[in-house]
Amino acid sequence: MAAMDEMLLTPWMLRADWREDLRPWLWVDLAQWPADHAIGPLPPVPVIGLGAPDHPQADKLDLILESGFSFKGLARNIEARPNASAALIRLLRATQGLPAEHALTAESFAFAMLQNGAEHRQWLSAQTKHVALPTGSLHITREGTRLTLVLDRPDAGNAIDRPIRDALFDAFTLAELDPEITQIALTSVGRVFCIGADLAEFGTTQSGVEADAIRSRCLPAWPLLRAGIRMDVHIQGACIGSGLELACFATHINASATAWFQLPETAMGILPGFGGCTSIPRRIGRQRAALLMLSSRRITASTALDWGLVDAIIDDPTCDQG
Repeated sequence: MAAMDEMLLTPWMLRADWREDLRPWLWVDLAQWPADHAIGPLPPVPVIGLGAPDHPQADKLDLILESGFSFKGLARNIEARPNASAALIRLLRATQGLPAEHALTAESFAFAMLQNGAEHRQWLSAQTKHVALPTGSLHITREGTRLTLVLDRPDAGNAIDRPIRDALFDAFTLAELDPEITQIALTSVGRVFCIGADLAEFGTTQSGVEADAIRSRCLPAWPLLRAGIRMDVHIQGACIGSGLELACFATHINASATAWFQLPETAMGILPGFGGCTSIPRRIGRQRAALLMLSSRRITASTALDWGLVDAIIDDPTCDQG
C-alpha cells in the first residue's frame, strides 16, 4: 500500500488535470482542510475523510472513516478491486437524490459493466465449485390486507436463488396489483435471515447486457417500489448481500440482538446489484453505505441500530430459534 502522504488530497489537487495514473483512492485530513474551502469536483476514485464528521466540508466526501473501521483495511480492499470501488463511488454520487426508479436503472447498468470486467472474472476463477443445494421456496399467505412472505431455504442459509427471486417478484407484483393489500411481512426460517445471492449462480449469465435485461424484468424491487405499501422485516442471524439489499426497502426493520450485517460485493469485483445501491443509502446515507460496501466489514445489530439500518432490536422466538 502506498504511503498516506502520496494519497493526501489537497486543495491545489482539485485544480489539477486528472491523469491515468491517479491513485485508486485519496484521503482528506479534515483537521487541516479550511472550513470555507469547498471540496470538489472530486476525482473519479473514492475520497476518504479522516476527522470530525461535523466539518463544514465533510458531507462532500465519499465516506468518513468511523470508529471500528480500519483505514489500512479499507485502502487495501480498494486497491485490490479499484475498478469496482471507483464504479461504486461514482454510482452513489450520481444517484444521490434521484428517484428510486432512476437509481435502480443506473445500478443495473453499473453492475452489468462490472459483471463483464476482469476483477469479477478473477474472483470467479478463484471460486471452488459449489455443490448444488435444493432450490428454495417462498411461502406466501394472506390474511385480509396483510401478505406474509417467508424465505425457506435454511440448508443454504436462505440464499436467494432464481426460484426465490421469481417468487418474490410475483408476490410483490400481487401487492402492486391488488389495492386491498396494504402491508407485507417478510421473514425467513432457520438461524439466519439470508446470506445473499446463491453463489452457485454467479457467472451463469455471461453477457452483462443480457443480465441487465433480466434484472429490468425480474428484479423484485421494481414491483415493490411501484406497490408503495408498507413492508415489515424481521432479521435474525446473518443478513448479507442481497438479503440486506432487499430488507432495506422495508418501511420498518426489526433485528434480533445477535443479527449481523455485511456487504461483500466489491471484494467480488462487482457492487450490490439487488437494489442495494438504491435502498441502503436511503436508509443510512451515502457515506455510511460506501463505508459498509467498500470495507466488506460486518456490523452488529447495535451498530445497525445506531446507524438507522434497522429500526429496533426485538427478539422474535418464532424466527430466532431456527
